[in-house]
Amino acid sequence: MRLKSSLVAVGMAAALVLTGCAAGSTDSGDNEPGAALTIAKPDGAITTESNNPYLGDSSASKYGYGKVIFESLALVNPTGDLGTTPWLAESVEWNEDYTQLTAVAREGVTWSDGEEFTADDIAFSFNQVLEGKLNDTNALDLKSVSVDGSTVTIDFNSSKFTQQGRVLHFQIVPEHIWKDIEDPNTDPVTGEGQAVGTGPYVLDSWTTESVTLAANPDYWGGELAVPELHYVSYGDNAALTTALATGEADWAQAFIPQIQDSYLSADPDNKFLVSPTAGAGTLFMNLQTKPFNDPALRQALAWTIDRQAYVDIAREGASEAVWSVTGLGALLEDEVIPEYQGQNYSVDVDKAREILTDAGYTWDGETLIDPDGEAVTFSISVPAGWSDWNTEQALIAEELKEGLGIEVKVDQPDWGGWDAARQEGTFQAIIHWLEDTGNAYGLYTSTMDPKWIVDGKAAFNFGRFDDPTVTEALNTYANAASDADREAALAVMQTAFVENVPAIPLGAHPLLGEFNTRNYVGWPSEDDQYASADPTQPAIVQILTQLQPAG
Repeated sequence: MRLKSSLVAVGMAAALVLTGCAAGSTDSGDNEPGAALTIAKPDGAITTESNNPYLGDSSASKYGYGKVIFESLALVNPTGDLGTTPWLAESVEWNEDYTQLTAVAREGVTWSDGEEFTADDIAFSFNQVLEGKLNDTNALDLKSVSVDGSTVTIDFNSSKFTQQGRVLHFQIVPEHIWKDIEDPNTDPVTGEGQAVGTGPYVLDSWTTESVTLAANPDYWGGELAVPELHYVSYGDNAALTTALATGEADWAQAFIPQIQDSYLSADPDNKFLVSPTAGAGTLFMNLQTKPFNDPALRQALAWTIDRQAYVDIAREGASEAVWSVTGLGALLEDEVIPEYQGQNYSVDVDKAREILTDAGYTWDGETLIDPDGEAVTFSISVPAGWSDWNTEQALIAEELKEGLGIEVKVDQPDWGGWDAARQEGTFQAIIHWLEDTGNAYGLYTSTMDPKWIVDGKAAFNFGRFDDPTVTEALNTYANAASDADREAALAVMQTAFVENVPAIPLGAHPLLGEFNTRNYVGWPSEDDQYASADPTQPAIVQILTQLQPAG
């Protein structure tokens, strides 16, 4: 088996504690040694305790504290170098077609109740899924799990090249406790001594107002600077913003409108990190109906919509424009095939009008008329209250009205109505995110793959693009046994995307993090994106090992 050095870093993750990649200000006049960190969310009251890391609606998942109790084999960075850092595994290695993972259990790790962590715990955790005891919500598609000493070999029925994060982030639980849990799909794991993990923090107290976790004194990653974590959920973004600005909360993930005035200017130690990912906020068009069943119109829109305005105005700087004709952002520049390197869209209304004229469009005064003699108009839909994308709706409407004479109707339904329309294909245009696989596949499967259409309802590919040649290339890319096969498939997918414009990526869909440096430094920064600053991501454990007193 060959180690994929671009995706897998082998070495002692504990060494991260010693590198001290400090970031942010250290000159605070009121530092508090040993201060707790309050981690906040805007999700309203969480009234029922459940410490089960596998349940999406458990309090451990909603608050996010499950990620500092239960750890995973490795951490896949969705930003920066997109690299992988072994964590509970000393090393992780994939075979050529990504149907087999070999992981070596880290030595010297104990569960928070003092029991030794072993390779058997890794195997047990995955076997829960293999044996059907735990629902396969991550689509692991396991084939077999075996243990040889400290080495665990996990085989899959299908390639996991595009799902490495899902596998490596699967949380590992202690066999000596979970073997007695009758149904891990429902058990809240609140019994005496059940909330046991290998993570840097242990559950100290739980109330409906807040959850407190204390530093694990025997943590394998070394001594922790932060002695306590307090998890709090506020009623909405406004309350969360106030808490962050006043110092009541220290760390959060949220899009905050007017962030400079409402948060950053309140204290020079308040920080905000935008971490671009391989995903993007994307304009999806319904390719099955007018006006978007004409690729010429889609191409014209791609030459008219201002992606930088999306970044600067709609996202208030919290994004990175995507201009490449391939739809790929800066993190994936190395996946742009030679034919399209350096080929970018720009705001070029003259070019857009030329494309339309050549396709038989005309203008009646300032109104665009299609080849059938009908005025071109459509609606663009985003749920009410999604302020950044609501702003982008208005921007697109203005740009297309002034540039091309297209009347765009802004539709802002409740989430339920929007969700039904996107699934059933009854919309004209929507703004949506992409499946982020950490590589080009994420964009192209999200916009061109029929596999997402099940029983007439779409989970992605909302425009319902369908080309058998592209579908074959998507399947080849996902299951290829060699880089050469994958590159050949990528060329087919990328060419189809450029020629057909099935969707228009606007800007990187970033991970956001608000935090302060009053008491601790060592946070990720623009210069050192070893992780995003989003405390809901698995890499929160990595950040907590990096933090040091601001002294």
